[in-house]
Amino acid sequence: MNTIDDVKIVSFPELGDERGRLVVIEGGKQIPFDVKRVFYIYGSDSDVVRGQHANRDSEFCLINVCGQSKVKVIDQQANEKVFVLDKPHMGVYLPPMIWKNMYDFSVDSILLVLSSHYYDKAEYISDFNEYLKGAAHE
Repeated sequence: MNTIDDVKIVSFPELGDERGRLVVIEGGKQIPFDVKRVFYIYGSDSDVVRGQHANRDSEFCLINVCGQSKVKVIDQQANEKVFVLDKPHMGVYLPPMIWKNMYDFSVDSILLVLSSHYYDKAEYISDFNEYLKGAAHE
C-alpha cells in the first residue's frame, strides 16, 4: 500500500544557455514510468479544487510549467502533505492509490500532468470515505 512517504519531489535537469532554458523529462529516467497520457490544467480560479480522487493503477507526475499551485496528498491512513509547485523544472511524483487535491492556482498557472496509463474511468475513486475505508482494493 502506498503512503505519502512514496510521494516524491522530482527535480528535472535545467539545460540551456543565453537563449533560454530547456527541461527534458524522459519516462523511465527522470520519472519512474513510461508516459501514456499528457494533459494540463489552466484557467482555474484560486478557490477551485481540482482532482479530488485517487487512481487504482495510474502513476502521475505533476509539474507547474507556469505560475504555481498546491497539491495536497492523502494516503489511506489519512496522513497528508502539501506540495507547492512553483518551478517549471520541479514536479511531484504520485504513485497509485494516493488521494490528490490540486488547488490555490495562480492566475497564470499551467499544471502539466504526465500519467502512466490511458484514461479509464473505472480506475478513479471519487468518494473520499470509500477511499479511506480501503474499498478501492476490491
